[in-house]
Amino acid sequence: MRNHYDILIVGTGLYGDVFAHEALKRGKSVLMLEKRSHIGGNIYTEKRDGITIHCYGAHIFHTSDKEIWDYVTGLVPFHPFINSPIANFHGHIYNMPFNMNTFARMWDISTPEEAMRIISEQRKEVKGVPENLEEQAISLVGRDIYDTLVKGYTEKQWGRPCTKLPPEIIKRLPVRFTYDNNYFSDRFQGIPDEGYTALAERLIDGADILLDTDYVPERERWDEMADIVLYTGCLDSLFGYREGKLEYRSEIFEEERLETENFQGNAVVNYTDKETPWTRIIEHKHFENSSSPVSWISREYPVDYEKTGEPFYPVNDKRNKDLYGIYRTMAEADGKLIIGGRLADYAYYDMDKTVKAALNKVQSVL
Repeated sequence: MRNHYDILIVGTGLYGDVFAHEALKRGKSVLMLEKRSHIGGNIYTEKRDGITIHCYGAHIFHTSDKEIWDYVTGLVPFHPFINSPIANFHGHIYNMPFNMNTFARMWDISTPEEAMRIISEQRKEVKGVPENLEEQAISLVGRDIYDTLVKGYTEKQWGRPCTKLPPEIIKRLPVRFTYDNNYFSDRFQGIPDEGYTALAERLIDGADILLDTDYVPERERWDEMADIVLYTGCLDSLFGYREGKLEYRSEIFEEERLETENFQGNAVVNYTDKETPWTRIIEHKHFENSSSPVSWISREYPVDYEKTGEPFYPVNDKRNKDLYGIYRTMAEADGKLIIGGRLADYAYYDMDKTVKAALNKVQSVL
């Protein structure tokens, strides 16, 4: 370690890693601090039985931005992967996103015209402007799809009834009147051949890294070691929660090794009934067509942030948006500090948007 660095980056998630990579390319010295015992943030992967495990849930890189796609695939090799999740509702299987395969299964129909007619009629249940998530969802996809594929999953995810959730959480629900199970509509989709940890390692090669290191308790000490500080963590934590705590939902990942070659036949299966305690099961080998004789799965249990200390999904209601605005103003008043990433921005970003945002930040400050 040096006594002084050009840049201190707090957090080794994708945003901080991209920023570090670009800073290093420009000849800057970089020190990175990470609270966890590994790099990569939530994109961290590891190998078990020859299978790449997505330790914090499924991550499929998808984008229509060729510049971003070329950027990541120029760092490490990727293989194509089309995300085609399925939903399990009390043992009945439906395709996602909502498409003609879904509608044929649900209503025993075969044409887009029939599906459009049913959905259009069911949308009429909601009069006027939707006042909560339930009304918003029904106004988009109708009652049957909402009850079967949205309600139970969403209430487990957010820990409260859909009638108590703001409509903004579901701004749109994709409805496709084709037999196309491709969840994303982006031109480019794939996963790093050796997992996302390989991508993270490539990005931060050349930086000094301290794991199991919490920046906040010794902030003044660390700040003295660099000219610029990039903070990618939670802003309420940075300021000692002095204005109150921001709300997040978190996840518990229950991993299991199975003595079977193929457990569920798909990488992602959502459980959309309210009785099943988990929201989905990931079978990791299907992300890469592994030939391993065993399999690894992860069950995902949504929980309150306080239970895990790991923030995943911001609760973007008015109270939290207003509180975040206060903390952001406080952060921007610090001339040495720059912020970015999903936690510091209190937003849920896809990976391509994270990369783009980090590249833009580099252009503006370096």
